[in-house]
Amino acid sequence: MSNFLGSHAINMDAKGRMAIPAKLREELAQLCGSRIVLTASADEERCLLIYPEPQWKQVEEQLNGLPTMKKAVRRLQRIMLGYATPLELDSAGRVLVPPTLRNFAGLEKKLMLVGQGKKLELWSEERWFAWLDESDDDEEMPPEMEALSL
Repeated sequence: MSNFLGSHAINMDAKGRMAIPAKLREELAQLCGSRIVLTASADEERCLLIYPEPQWKQVEEQLNGLPTMKKAVRRLQRIMLGYATPLELDSAGRVLVPPTLRNFAGLEKKLMLVGQGKKLELWSEERWFAWLDESDDDEEMPPEMEALSL
């Protein structure tokens, strides 16, 4: 399975198309035949998530297996499954971001594409840099992170 790393400043044209950088495009072509699923993140940051199609199928299976009697589960499913859009990169390595997803994430011309291991995140450049500047002093470090030596 892929390991998407790094961040890429990219642009979206007036029609809502964005070009995937060549290195990522090649990896997606090998990994999933350039078929991806674009969906909304369920957290407060409001970015988009880009999954190679095989990886998305695993995520979708996990989401569908959750108990729907819980409000938080229904919210997660409604956002991630409800916004999920299968797409295929065109011959120029571009993909059209649907208007509903552009609106959800506040995407305009300048974007940031950020590798997150098995998936990519797509951010408004403005929101990305605002998020980087945020202080997380109020949040306690989870025990899973205390032993990390980076």
